[in-house]
Order: sequence, then C-alpha cells, then structure tokens
Amino acid sequence: MNRTERLYAMREELRRAGSSGRTADQLARHFEISSRTVKRDVSALQLGGFPVYAVTGRHGRYVVDRAATLPPVNFTHTEASALAAAIAAHRGQPFDAQARSALTKVVEAMDAGARSRTVSLTDRIWIDLPDDDGPVTSRRVLEQALVQQLVVTLHVRRDDGVVVRSVDPMILAHTRGRWFLVARCRDRDVIRWYPLDQVVEAHLTARPAEPIDVARIGTPPPTARPVSG
Repeated sequence: MNRTERLYAMREELRRAGSSGRTADQLARHFEISSRTVKRDVSALQLGGFPVYAVTGRHGRYVVDRAATLPPVNFTHTEASALAAAIAAHRGQPFDAQARSALTKVVEAMDAGARSRTVSLTDRIWIDLPDDDGPVTSRRVLEQALVQQLVVTLHVRRDDGVVVRSVDPMILAHTRGRWFLVARCRDRDVIRWYPLDQVVEAHLTARPAEPIDVARIGTPPPTARPVSG
C-alpha cells in the first residue's frame, strides 16, 4: 500500500487497539515497515489532528485518546447494510477510503447479534463494479488538497498531450456520470472543470490555496446540491 493508505490503516489499527495501544515494533511488523517509519507516520497523524500519543516507559506504546473512540451506537442491521451498499457503489470515487473506514467503525461498535445480521444481509446485496478503480494515488492527493486547502499541481491528459496546471481546489462535483475537480487555474486566473479520469498525476504543495467564492463557479443546475443536504 502507498503511504496515504498506510496512514489510514494505521489510524484504524490504533483506534481498534483502544487503551492497550500498539508498540512501534508491533506496528512495524503489522505494516512491514521499519520502526523509524512508524515514528514518522505517527508524527504525520498527530500533525493531521489525530489524537494519538506516546506512552513512555518499559512498555512504551502508542495509544489513541479515549475521546476519539466511537461511543455505543444504535444502528440497526438494515441501516448498517444500507450504508454498506451505498459505500460499495461508491468504490473508486472521492473519499471512498474514508467511507469504508467509517463503516468499519459503525459495524465494530454494534453488538454481536446486530453485526451478524448485518453480515447476513449484506451477503445478499450485490453490486456489479468494474475492476479498475482508476488512479487511486492522484485521487487521494486531490482529497487532501481539498481538505487541507492547499495548492495542487495537476498533470491533465488532453487530446494534444498532457498539460501541467497549478490550481486552487474549490469543490468536487459529480455530473453526467463523471467526477470533476473544480478549481482556479493559477496561471490564467480562470475556473476550470478537470475530469478526475483525465488527471494522470497530482502533487500536493505546501502553499495555501486562495480562498475563492464558490459563486464564481456559476449557477448550478436545479438538481445539484451539496452532500450535506
């Protein structure tokens, strides 16, 4: 797995460990990396706001703050199965890794009976999806750029070749069966719609993106709305 995927997985491994935590050696064996890489990854999680801290001493380990664990929830097995179906249909799309992570937390927080009924029901919900999930690495970079509001450099495939653009991310939009990154091209100060399936490379920079009014995109169709709706 790449580093972004490993950070997601390490976060969930630490969350599942609860108060027992995990030592650097345990994490290194689990993810097949060095202890030094574990320390760098934990530092990256801390910088990203994940509440993990080091317990020093003879049995030193990394532990997640109890406030970050999911409290008891009352999802029914049909509600959890509905989430699983929606997330499965979203495979390969923006934030699908985070969606799967959220579903794992929901299922693990359910009692054993509800969890068993969820598995039984989801076994009877099938979705036919292509094997190719597309350029996962580039998609993850675009997710980070949007979340952290950082300038991103895109390599976009066009009929006449690949062009490189430095952009300020504004929104991710899904329309006409495709996902787009809507962003301001910094070279030309214009709003562009970049199809995600044409972004062959994406590189996150350390430069803060310019705050741009979403109204500059134009008037959306009447059927379009934020997912918060």
